[in-house]
Amino acid sequence: MKKEAISTKNAPAAIGPYSQGVKVNNMIYTSGQLPIDVNTGEMPNTIEEQTRKSLENVKAILEEAGSDMSKVFKTTVFLSDMNNFAKMNEVYKEFFTESYPSRSAVEVARLPKDALVEIEVIATI
Repeated sequence: MKKEAISTKNAPAAIGPYSQGVKVNNMIYTSGQLPIDVNTGEMPNTIEEQTRKSLENVKAILEEAGSDMSKVFKTTVFLSDMNNFAKMNEVYKEFFTESYPSRSAVEVARLPKDALVEIEVIATI
């Protein structure tokens, strides 16, 4: 098994002892991506903007690893409020085409930096 940490300046740096993503053989596992703007260090306000930014950060990590959003086959979406599910879903579908990846979406008590959403994915190269 060959394991390689993925790091890109096009997504926020890890805020703890973990990698932005890891490549194992032909698989990529991203860490949960908060909606932090890499240029400002800030998060947008709305669930739509936060979902878009989280997925843009995921995309940057995948591209650094030699993959792209079309190769994602599993996502996990963490929401601070399940009432935001429909609005998150509207933005989410902009990033994926049929056949959509499998997905879990769960409400959590709190996310780092009080984000509204955090998204992680598993993809192939």
